Amino acid sequence: MAGYNNVRLEERLKIKIGEAKNVELSGTGKQTYCTVSLDQEQIFKTASTDTCTPFYGEEFSCKIPRKFRFLKFYLYERGIKQDKVIGNVGLRKEELHKYHCKDYWFPITEVNSNTEVQGKVHIEIRFDEVLTIDSAINTGTSQRMAVKILECSDLTITNGACNPYTAVTLSYGHKVESKKTAIKKKTICPQFNETFLFDIESNDQNHDRNFYSVDDLSSSELSISVWHDDSRVSLEILGSMFHGAFLGEVKIPIQYLNTDTTHNAWYFLNPKQATSQKQDLGSLRLKINYASDEVFSSHYYDGLRNIILESPDIRPVTCSAAYLLSEITEVTEDIAEPLVRVFLKASKIVPFFESLADWEISNILDTNTIFRGNSLIAKCIDALMKLVGKHYLRDTLKSIIEEIRTENKPCEIDPSRLKEGENLDTNMQNLSFYVTKVFGAILNSGLNCPTAMCTVFFVLKEVAFRYFQDSRELKYQVVSGFIFLRFFAPAILGPKLFQLTDEFLDVATKRKLTLVSKAIQSMGNLVSAKMPIYGFKEEYMIPLFKIYAGNEHTESIRKFLDIISSAKRAHSKSIEAPIILKEGILIKRAQGRKKFGVKNFKQRYFSLTNQHLSYAKSKGDSSLCLIPVEDILAVEKLNEDSFRLNYMLQVIQPERTLYIQASNCVEEKEWITILAKVCRNNENCLAEFHPAAYVAGQYQCCKATDHSTKGCQPVTDRKTSHLKMDIDSDKEIEHIHSLFIANMEKLEQIQEACASMEVYTGEDPPSLPSNIAIDDSRMCFSTISEILKCVISLEQEHHLYKKMVQRNTILGSEDAPLGDETLLSTKL
Repeated sequence: MAGYNNVRLEERLKIKIGEAKNVELSGTGKQTYCTVSLDQEQIFKTASTDTCTPFYGEEFSCKIPRKFRFLKFYLYERGIKQDKVIGNVGLRKEELHKYHCKDYWFPITEVNSNTEVQGKVHIEIRFDEVLTIDSAINTGTSQRMAVKILECSDLTITNGACNPYTAVTLSYGHKVESKKTAIKKKTICPQFNETFLFDIESNDQNHDRNFYSVDDLSSSELSISVWHDDSRVSLEILGSMFHGAFLGEVKIPIQYLNTDTTHNAWYFLNPKQATSQKQDLGSLRLKINYASDEVFSSHYYDGLRNIILESPDIRPVTCSAAYLLSEITEVTEDIAEPLVRVFLKASKIVPFFESLADWEISNILDTNTIFRGNSLIAKCIDALMKLVGKHYLRDTLKSIIEEIRTENKPCEIDPSRLKEGENLDTNMQNLSFYVTKVFGAILNSGLNCPTAMCTVFFVLKEVAFRYFQDSRELKYQVVSGFIFLRFFAPAILGPKLFQLTDEFLDVATKRKLTLVSKAIQSMGNLVSAKMPIYGFKEEYMIPLFKIYAGNEHTESIRKFLDIISSAKRAHSKSIEAPIILKEGILIKRAQGRKKFGVKNFKQRYFSLTNQHLSYAKSKGDSSLCLIPVEDILAVEKLNEDSFRLNYMLQVIQPERTLYIQASNCVEEKEWITILAKVCRNNENCLAEFHPAAYVAGQYQCCKATDHSTKGCQPVTDRKTSHLKMDIDSDKEIEHIHSLFIANMEKLEQIQEACASMEVYTGEDPPSLPSNIAIDDSRMCFSTISEILKCVISLEQEHHLYKKMVQRNTILGSEDAPLGDETLLSTKL
């Protein structure tokens, strides 16, 4: 059975934010935007749009680095001084699977201080007998309930601060008794350790309004609510009537508590129950892809991994495990990336693509449709280009995309869409200038194309020539269809999806990029189209296309395609040439300071290449600091207590340590991961580090005063792969396993059909899932048998692991708090 400590949870999220409808704005011309949050932590924000039926059309994907309860989407209306929340869509983690890869319209619900809650509270409740003396003669005993508020964790920050206190209320009918803790300043994880006593009279005593009887107590309720104390608002404006900002509450029916034992448990904080009817605030269209995999030790995946890697050797390839997986999975994109990663890791990507290409090209009837659909090979090559070609894209297009975004040159050439005062000829010149610049950058980038892409393109060209030796155009067509139509054109059309920009794109810029993308697509067809000018959907594009339709441009494209599809070619670019790996705005702590304070932290624009980590005042400015990659000894998270700030990381150097704050948990994880990959092979890497900062002459963790003191904690063993090939094969095979499990019924149906075909000689063929054909029933049956054997065995390990988790899970512990109605179904 898999060891408890050897299993890791890998969660991935991919979201497409479509559009909103029936949204009421406070005035005309108002702009709206949408954000994505894990609980209350924002991790993504769309561009703004100025309509009451806004279309966003943006995608976001990330690995989820922490536990979360809710995935939330907030709709905002831009204001002059402050943006206004229109409403949100909140989805529990446990229900995300219901909306997998499908477009849904979700109702937008109201947002206020009573609904925006996160965090948990640690409570201890016990019942004691106490001696009571009514007079000098009469004595007796009564019960007392002691409620101890121990601590809270991960509370909501309100207006940039969190000064929490807790109110404890015991209520029955009209009787209410309330007490509260002291206020803790500037912390989202306050330690209270305060006990409150509630006296309970015995049944044979006279009732007093200050006491609860045992019978009353069984039907009473204990409420623990957490508040943020805003002294200025509560005292200066509203006086003592205002409790502060609501942070969450827990309601515990006393009848469910055992009065004979001490009840000690963590509880999730919950929002207040709605007292009014829900308003119709409109709806938001979303497409959510959430995947969660429990990844075991590597040896558990050897069987399934071997079956997948044998796919290129299976004849026909349609009976291989990889191909069968594509046949039973509704969304081919779900399987393309994990398959490509597995074959890349095993250095078998070339034979895999060669077998798929050979099968597809040998079965085509019309060469104009080759690789144009959503076949397995097409989706896998798309995934390969995104995986290994992202730096190539940045080097080729990023600067030009930025130029198009920042320059305010009109480029509309559709006469029906011209704005007042615009000239069609001038617009055509502007657009032609950008197209020429993009076209030239692509054609001059051939020697920089990643080797993996070139090798695959060479295989495609060779297989096409094998079957169509008389068609000179086809060997170019199979390559241009991918590099132009499925790589460069989509990146120009959606630069944010390909990390070519992190800036918002207005409507005019999006239109310019759309026109440039159309032009690049049409140029990709030059090498194969017999009459390229005709057949355009948009007639207004024909004059632009005529500029580039000559033989000179066609031969330039062919030369470029020959370069990127050559098996052996020289690289003009040194392996050590600077490549931008990641960049963005972070907050750094100034060096040499000794006191706490906001003045010690400054916003800077950071840039990481394979040679240096640098930062400047803003994007495009000269660097204020340049740290060679070889000088980075370790990259680790920094304890939040060091500066009372979240998402802190430290870049440890020989002479000093750079403390940096990211904007959210996703950014923090991404920066730590990429920095660790860059410096993992450095000499003199540290084995230990200090998890807290060096402040006021000492480390806050071990109190060592010498800055060069050896660390007090081992560095994180991230087991990262080389920067150029960061592939976790075990994670990918686990994802493939989950896809087989989800489509087990289809797989078994195909196997039954294969068995029937071997023995059945009737006229009616066995039933099969739609659009699935069996080319070799015996080989297909054999492959499915091997798949089922491995998949079922691995699934049994998952069941054993879940049972072990259930046995080890203590309800009410910090890792499994009470108060969530989904908890019992997911943990027991």
